[in-house]
Amino acid sequence: MTTTFFLVRHAAHERGGTILCGRLEGLTLGEIGRAQAQRVSERLANENIARIRTSPLERARETANAIAGRLGRPAEVLDEIVEIDFGAWTGLSFADLAQDPRWVRWNDARSVSRPPDGESMFEAQVRIVTAMEQLRRGHSGEAIALVSHGDVIKGALLYHLGLPLDAYNRFDVDPASISTLVVGDWGSRLLRLNEVVEP
Repeated sequence: MTTTFFLVRHAAHERGGTILCGRLEGLTLGEIGRAQAQRVSERLANENIARIRTSPLERARETANAIAGRLGRPAEVLDEIVEIDFGAWTGLSFADLAQDPRWVRWNDARSVSRPPDGESMFEAQVRIVTAMEQLRRGHSGEAIALVSHGDVIKGALLYHLGLPLDAYNRFDVDPASISTLVVGDWGSRLLRLNEVVEP
């Protein structure tokens, strides 16, 4: 038996692209993000999703709640799919980060670097892959939506594609995108990558 995972990146919020948000609290969806979340919920409406799990951060929970409202199923928090802990970089502008050689190294070599006082991408990958495996064992034959964050979703996709962490920039995971994986005892298969529902 297999389990289908719909890996959903949270919809857009107003600070996106300006600062490294990380685990900052209080970031909620703006008008664009709410519209994106609604489109994602419509896209997933006919996928027979049995479970919805979400990162505890507000922007993910809002996205998951839109899906839950459309599907008539609860969205439950799953701490293991929270955003990477960016430590001392959290809340800094990308302009400021560009001056930090550690930021350059982080983006050049994710496999051997980590944010100051933060979490490595490998640790984030282990978190989400372990959570997915536990869900797969408990929900064989079902479809599950996981609402998480770009780099965390990339970590899961890289693992299931058999690619190293340093290949993280070979594909995009856009806000409000859906990447679909089927996972079984035999391995995994990517059905769709970075599917974005257009207005």
